Amino acid sequence: MEARFRDRREAGQRLAAKLSTYADRSDVLVIGLPRGGVPVAAEVAKALHVPMDICLVRKLGVPSHKELAMGAIASGGVRVLNYDVLSWLKISSKTIDEVAARELRELQRRDRAYRGDRPPPEVRDRTVILVDDGLATGSTMRAAIGVLKEQHPQRIVVAVPVAAPDICQEMRGIVDEVVCVKTPDPLYAIGFWYENFAQTTDAEVCELLQQHFAGSSSTSAIGGSR
Repeated sequence: MEARFRDRREAGQRLAAKLSTYADRSDVLVIGLPRGGVPVAAEVAKALHVPMDICLVRKLGVPSHKELAMGAIASGGVRVLNYDVLSWLKISSKTIDEVAARELRELQRRDRAYRGDRPPPEVRDRTVILVDDGLATGSTMRAAIGVLKEQHPQRIVVAVPVAAPDICQEMRGIVDEVVCVKTPDPLYAIGFWYENFAQTTDAEVCELLQQHFAGSSSTSAIGGSR
């Protein structure tokens, strides 16, 4: 079996090594998906010497199995659904709407906690490296891509430490580049590939953002509710 990442920090360092062509470029912006993608993104941004930001997205978990994504939402009304899961489990529209409403409230709470009154960054015509701690179904990543495409970046790069091979390949059809350190088959679960996969806290996300926002008034969270 392949060696596992020690934690998200090491995963970010390993990922950054595969993104070295983007180092020291003024047009590059690293975007992490809270919460677990932020520690990974922070290491990538630090290694590449580029700014970091976040994109607020919430997974829509199946009520009876919350780790299984039936879709995802993002601010601005973006909703992405996993129709294979919905069909397989025969999930009703009412259930989807109930879960989406609950997750929207959490997304708005995180917006206030993470972004505050900072203005959004300029994404148009920039190269955006979109980072998470892994891809299983890809629902949250697709929602984030939807948010970003509305802002007309020059290029979108999806970058993750570990991903299911089929999802990694699928992403190649909707963004400009996909970078995955590991594509194990079977994937089992994202957490399986980390020795330490403890939940990232709001406090950790805020601390990492404060470090990267320090001294800059032009960076903040993409997709914040206003």
